[in-house]
Amino acid sequence: MPLLEVKNLSVHYMTRSGRPVRAVENLSFTLEKGESIGIAGESGCGKTTFAAAIMRILPDNAKIISGEIYLNGENILEYPEERFRKEIRWSKISIIFQGAMNALNPIIKVGDQIEEAITLHEDISREEAWQRGADLFQMVGIDPSRINNYPFEFSGGMRQRAMIAMALACRPELVIADEPTTALDVTIQAQILELLRELQESLGMSLIMITHDISAIAEVCDRTLIMYAGKAVELGSVKDIFLDPLHPYTVGLINAIPSIERAKQHKLMSIPGSPPDLVDPPPGCRFHPRCPYAQEICQEKMPEWKQVSETRWVACHFVDENGFNPPT
Repeated sequence: MPLLEVKNLSVHYMTRSGRPVRAVENLSFTLEKGESIGIAGESGCGKTTFAAAIMRILPDNAKIISGEIYLNGENILEYPEERFRKEIRWSKISIIFQGAMNALNPIIKVGDQIEEAITLHEDISREEAWQRGADLFQMVGIDPSRINNYPFEFSGGMRQRAMIAMALACRPELVIADEPTTALDVTIQAQILELLRELQESLGMSLIMITHDISAIAEVCDRTLIMYAGKAVELGSVKDIFLDPLHPYTVGLINAIPSIERAKQHKLMSIPGSPPDLVDPPPGCRFHPRCPYAQEICQEKMPEWKQVSETRWVACHFVDENGFNPPT
């Protein structure tokens, strides 16, 4: 049994005009215990909406239209809110928000915020919770004495480490890292990614890392899920995705990564155009207006999410078990 199984999840945002924003549509994948998966794609493709759906912290105008999310075999979307808050949120699934300064309360000491998260979900004393917070600070590379500080007394990297410590406070089975290196310089980004990888391996937890920087996934994750315009387009091992991408959008993302080796051969590539308006997405394959291989079928029919190998899933009309075979 996988730790997490997402089946045909669709999330829409309701607008004042009455027309929904189709932020996530028919998303399906599994996550094993102790496994890490990276979700990548351009801004606005539904990555953060998916994370909020798992945590059930969607805004008021968002609604899960269909689908199931199973944690250890139980559909947690069927849980009443109070049960979900007590049994799942933060205790079994926690999240590292992008922009720790916005996620942490600026007028409450960091230690108090960690202590509150622990005592709300576990029957332990404040002193024990405070000590666990100090131990977590030690684990993420912050001097435990700094637990008495306020968030504004920390640097950006320290705030992100404190946010990671808070996410681990109740020893969850699954941690979602939503853009954990946003607004950090490249040196601190590398430290945070290395920390996440070390913690994931040492604690045996499962990890979902959400990012628009596909290269960061190679540093941390076992598998990669590529999303475009609210839909999954490719899923495979990190090795598969980086060495043999199949979907044209994945190829575009890989080619857009700066590389010293590739710079000797050709210029940096880019994907022409912009992601579509999800209030009125294009018919058929949502990537077809930007795809260099698009044919008439791409404009008329949505490609099926199909398994093409033991470890690879792709949504493209021209991909099968023999690879990518566009019409000549």
